[in-house]
Amino acid sequence: MQAQTFKVRVDALREEAHGVRSFSVSRIDGLPFDPYEPGAHIDVTGPSGITRQYSLCGDPACRDSHLFAVKKEEQSRGGSRSLHDEVGVGSELSVGAPRNLFRLEEGASEHILIGAGIGITPLLSMAYRLLAIDASFTLHYFARSERHAAFLPLLARAPFDKHVQLHFGIEREALFDELDACLRDAQGQAHVYTCGPAPFMDAVVDTAKRHLPAEAIHLERFKAEPQSDTEASLDTFDVRLASSGQTVRVDASTSIVDALASIGIEVDTSCGEGICGTCMVDVMSGEPEHRDHCLSQAERASNSVICCCVSRSRSPVLVLNL
Repeated sequence: MQAQTFKVRVDALREEAHGVRSFSVSRIDGLPFDPYEPGAHIDVTGPSGITRQYSLCGDPACRDSHLFAVKKEEQSRGGSRSLHDEVGVGSELSVGAPRNLFRLEEGASEHILIGAGIGITPLLSMAYRLLAIDASFTLHYFARSERHAAFLPLLARAPFDKHVQLHFGIEREALFDELDACLRDAQGQAHVYTCGPAPFMDAVVDTAKRHLPAEAIHLERFKAEPQSDTEASLDTFDVRLASSGQTVRVDASTSIVDALASIGIEVDTSCGEGICGTCMVDVMSGEPEHRDHCLSQAERASNSVICCCVSRSRSPVLVLNL
């Protein structure tokens, strides 16, 4: 299965913060982009040929262009460095269709958005939508300083300014108290959405659990965290195709994606780290051992879907909807 891609032209670049650049792109064929829900991300392939996932941070109502922002990583393997150093206005890139594993909850009484650093990007698209539907929300933005806060001029003016609270230079030992102040008044059907560095999101989740049920807490990760050494998956197991009954063995050194490819079944992948959700497949029977960072708690508990690039199995046979 091949993901849909589009050739796009870079129409504008902007330095949004220290080390953070935004890219506004439009389709070369002149057509509008398809609609997408806030919180979505796209694959972006730069001059290096490396594909990375970036959240859409513009107004979802604007279909003539896509806006995404890239932080130049010091330990970049070529993705962010290429986009910063080799791309200018007029450059052509390849992008994928939007995918979304970080959606707003329609039934929420209020929305509490909490981001840090480059984690502002998916929350910004959410804020655009919440403004458009006149929903109750607050956006808390944490950054080391104003210099490191992306999109600050936009957030500091109407109509965002009434909904935005800025938190600069909060020391680690004061973070939990600051987050508790952000969340202590959450009531009823409030939902929390967070994005940023992993330790920051862990702190948000831990704090939010004191005030709200786990299913009201939503997060999106930039990269996979190291796996625990105590994983309970089997060294080898079989994957069976529900459509044909064909079975393939998955050994300890092979992913489900690669095992399926060996029998001619191509599962579309992108990040290869269990972040983007491209390789999700429905599970008909068996017990997955989830190693991804994109499924919701409800999806994990139901064992109804698996990310084939990283996850394994706790049962001898997994039957997939393929």
